[in-house]
Amino acid sequence: MSPLIEARAIGYRAGGKPLVEEVSFALHPGRVLAVIGPNGAGKSTLLRLLTGELRPCAGTVLYDGAPLRLLPGWRLACKRAVMSQSALLSFPFEAHEVVRIGLDGVGRGLAAAGQAALIADCMAAADVAHLAPRLYQTLSGGEQQRVQFARALAQLRAGAMLEKRQVLFLDEPIANLDLRHQFAVLAAARQIAASGVGVFAVLHDLTLAASYADELMVLDGGRIVAAGAPEAVLTERLLSQVFRVDLSREPARTCLAPLIQARRPAGFPAACP
Repeated sequence: MSPLIEARAIGYRAGGKPLVEEVSFALHPGRVLAVIGPNGAGKSTLLRLLTGELRPCAGTVLYDGAPLRLLPGWRLACKRAVMSQSALLSFPFEAHEVVRIGLDGVGRGLAAAGQAALIADCMAAADVAHLAPRLYQTLSGGEQQRVQFARALAQLRAGAMLEKRQVLFLDEPIANLDLRHQFAVLAAARQIAASGVGVFAVLHDLTLAASYADELMVLDGGRIVAAGAPEAVLTERLLSQVFRVDLSREPARTCLAPLIQARRPAGFPAACP
């Protein structure tokens, strides 16, 4: 099956500094691709290039073979939904109103009752239905993040009425979440992929990335240094080089992914005397 998205040697510079260099890959329907790497590796910048928020200084991003820059805004809104790292809102929106934003430009074909039902379903899927009347600014960081996940789900589901080949972008979707909701969000991403949607996620937890992703891409210094199946990518040698800390990989037990643990770097004091 042809890729949903293809990056061909894309690059991006800011202030004369290269943030992304010569990145090429493809994302296919039904696949979860997780991007890992240290801070400043270019992960979020790459995601913004793929979503159209930034324009590459070099190379091309293709959606179903068509250049991203040529897609009209309404079609792009139907083809992809984005959950960013943070979404600060200045206006006093209630949580359900934030989720409704996901329908802007893509939910016009739904009657009011249909929109309300879709919003309720997506809020329930993100475990934020009970927060619907709360002001967004009064929610905790994790609650806000789950509301944003519900908004992305709403956009994806509404857009599916016009566009069957879609991508969900998740930028550190579990950064502020407790353990239960980390598993819930990633399980939901897997379920979405099972419906044929491509999922592109930036993650920091290596064990969870290995557990839920079909493919891993390792970025360092704006370049891809490894890509492939988790069991092939997550080697102690590569991870220790990329993260500049001695990492150990414990073998998988039953259906669990390998456990990636960091050893205390030389020169760092121990936590306990």
